[in-house]
Amino acid sequence: MPEDQDPLVARAAGGDGEALSRLLEEVGDELRRELASSINVHYRSVLDEDDVMQVTFLEAFMRISSLTSKTRAGFAAWLRRIAQNNLRDAIRALEADKRPDPKRRAHAPAGMSTSVALIDLLGMTYTTPSRFAAQGEAVDALEKAIEQLPEDYKKVVREVDLEGKAAADVGATMGRSAGAVYMLRARAHDCLKDLMGSPSQFFSRGS
Repeated sequence: MPEDQDPLVARAAGGDGEALSRLLEEVGDELRRELASSINVHYRSVLDEDDVMQVTFLEAFMRISSLTSKTRAGFAAWLRRIAQNNLRDAIRALEADKRPDPKRRAHAPAGMSTSVALIDLLGMTYTTPSRFAAQGEAVDALEKAIEQLPEDYKKVVREVDLEGKAAADVGATMGRSAGAVYMLRARAHDCLKDLMGSPSQFFSRGS
């Protein structure tokens, strides 16, 4: 093992869940305090540091293999970036709720399914009628990708994006805040983009 690597961090990055749990416990208190001081009082009714921590820890287990710096400091910085991204996404979504922007929502216009609207939201657009047939391929790929998501991600995508339920209502059934639902949704969308790959794969038949 290289001299600059921490054995516990290296084990965690190699897939040792117990090692990762120990690391998360070690850095958790400090990170929670940092988050507590970062959340504006105006959001406290719909978001708190524990919401961010829960989603961040879930993402850490999913992404630990991407950790490049195998030191304690490197791990802490990596986890902090994940937490900050989650907090940023939650606040952006909560702000968007106050000023709804149709371009940022998966609500389907008349004649468009919610699945196609979600695909469009993910960046796989259909701009010409000749590409209509590709929608069916993409919808099938979307469904397969959703089934590969962790359960919380899957629930949020199905209920918020495909069924049009409010984040607060979905959160109530999950025991989570609206802010946590928005964080889960943002991470789920990232996963779906990775799982579905380039939109060009669906356009090979049309022009």
